Amino acid sequence: MSLLWPILKHAFTAPRTTAVVDDMQSYSYLKLAAAGLFMANKIAKTTDKKHVGVMLPSSGGFAAAMLGTWMLGRVLVPLNFLLKKEDLAYIIRDSDIDTILTVPQMLEFLGGRDSLPAETNVVELAKADFKGLPRPRWPKSAKDDDLAVILYTSGTSGKPKGVMLSHGNLHRDVDAAIEHAGLSSADTFLGVLPQFHSFGLTALTLLPLRLKSRVVYSARFVPKKVVELIREHRPEIFMGVPSMYGAMLSVKDATKEDFSSVRIPISGGEPLPDALYDACKEKIGIELLEGYGLTETSPIATWATPTQKKRHSVGRALPGVTVVTVDDNDKPQGANEEGEIVIAGPIIMQGYYKRDDLTDEVMFDLQLPDRDKPIRAFRTGDIGHIDDEGYVFITGRKKEMLIIGGENVFPREIEEVLNKHESVKASAVIGKADDMRGEVPIAFVEVEDDAEFDAGKVRSHCRELLAQYKVPREIHVVDELPRSPTGKVLRRELKNNSD
Repeated sequence: MSLLWPILKHAFTAPRTTAVVDDMQSYSYLKLAAAGLFMANKIAKTTDKKHVGVMLPSSGGFAAAMLGTWMLGRVLVPLNFLLKKEDLAYIIRDSDIDTILTVPQMLEFLGGRDSLPAETNVVELAKADFKGLPRPRWPKSAKDDDLAVILYTSGTSGKPKGVMLSHGNLHRDVDAAIEHAGLSSADTFLGVLPQFHSFGLTALTLLPLRLKSRVVYSARFVPKKVVELIREHRPEIFMGVPSMYGAMLSVKDATKEDFSSVRIPISGGEPLPDALYDACKEKIGIELLEGYGLTETSPIATWATPTQKKRHSVGRALPGVTVVTVDDNDKPQGANEEGEIVIAGPIIMQGYYKRDDLTDEVMFDLQLPDRDKPIRAFRTGDIGHIDDEGYVFITGRKKEMLIIGGENVFPREIEEVLNKHESVKASAVIGKADDMRGEVPIAFVEVEDDAEFDAGKVRSHCRELLAQYKVPREIHVVDELPRSPTGKVLRRELKNNSD
């Protein structure tokens, strides 16, 4: 079933209901459908290629471009404008697009129009584009296995990979999330995550529009502005990465009353530090709930809810989704046994675009004890365990695991201890080659404002809480840890800079 139809239905059944509020304007469901028609007409006049590039800030305009692309039966390729120009140029070539829908201000992220291939069409949009009556166009239908979107993810190394998600993948993920968390059309969402990211696309665009809810977007994450939006719109659902919550805590006049409407505050994208969890609960009165997934899983695979939660757990699997841990021989582990987390179900991607070799590396046939036949499963690369009640706990990344004197050590454990020190705002730990022990941990830290930092005292703090071999051999102070657009620490950049 096409993702388009449930959203367009609202334009007929609830035309005046507010769908989107962004920095420029608001859209009723009828206006959003009309804006989608405008986009469809612009695309149809510009290109007949199957794949359509969209480079827009978080807004109703992005949602309209998404709808317009699907009205034509084409495939959406969101462009991450925060990437380096070289990576953007690679994605434009690799994804087989010849048209980019954008706004004039964003051309600089591409290096200007002159830096693009001569055959690339740039459709510049403006607010005025959405006035008037668009030419009617009967939307094309789509089957479950028809491709809906290609989302590029950089992973841990190499060139960005195009994750192919079908209408069925996204439809099942959205419906399962709604059932799992008990969401309704009465819920208002606040969207601060970029829509070019799988989290922002599924959880903060498709999900609220499927529900006939209202979603409020902010094109840029500015902590004070976001707090003001929470005060004004009283959202029930807020989704962000830990660093966003940390930044909102720095807003001096933020109070518990400001956040009292937020029923489901989701934290995802990276591990949630204990200190941040405690600070959010104490200062602004919200108990953060963790979720888990990857672009390859559409992305929501597990989700903690107000009634189904355990501290340090990323929640239980969504309905219809299988999450298990396996050993090095792909044998499923029992309750509380640590192993690599693998995921199966209708939310798993169709594969990497034009990269069957990479697809084969992460997809395999999983034989479960209670199944007659194996099921197709995805290797996440994450290590963790699942307790006897089905709650999933993430320990670390398989590729990030350090082997120190034959012992397995995960950076997250060391980082949690570092972050408990009063002078440390945030930290990241990587491994460094060592002739005696194979690897030793070294740490990079951001220092709290106005704090006196003493590396010796921090190491002493670590010695009190960690085994000696886990204590960082070196501690480097940095102004800012390198992060992705969604706030995830880029360890590979730290490793490159430390070599």
